[in-house]
Amino acid sequence: MAERPAVNASPMIYLSRAGLLDLLQLLAPEIVVPNAVATEILQRGQSDPTAQALNQTIWLSIVQTPPVPASIQAWGLGLGESSVLAWGYANPGTEVILDDLAARRCATAHSIPVRGTLGLVLTAKQRRVISAARPVLLQLRQAGMYLSDRVMNQALAMVGE
Repeated sequence: MAERPAVNASPMIYLSRAGLLDLLQLLAPEIVVPNAVATEILQRGQSDPTAQALNQTIWLSIVQTPPVPASIQAWGLGLGESSVLAWGYANPGTEVILDDLAARRCATAHSIPVRGTLGLVLTAKQRRVISAARPVLLQLRQAGMYLSDRVMNQALAMVGE
């Protein structure tokens, strides 16, 4: 289990819209939300479910992240993704939760453990937190998460569905 993994906005948005934010706690009892990510979410307004969750969920910890290393800046990612990666870079072995493909590739290039929303659902299925992954993935799709049928079916096959 990672110690204080950091999460980006998109996984939080999809999970909170779908009422599944608690799945983040499969990774650790406390989840880091870099200040840049929190600012991005709070700009959505207080009526937004993710902004509400950020304000009301005690295990989501908003932190100031270390400066973004030049090697991460060179990827030209958004401020949120860069902040999440800077946290992972400064805390070796700590997992980051990102959906953006370029950010995930950057994490891999920097040997930062990375998982996306899809991987989180598969972990929940493997740990028997959920009985079936397909309905959860369909729920996340309804919440706005893009997931092709091909990728979804490949992922479901990995967990025997």
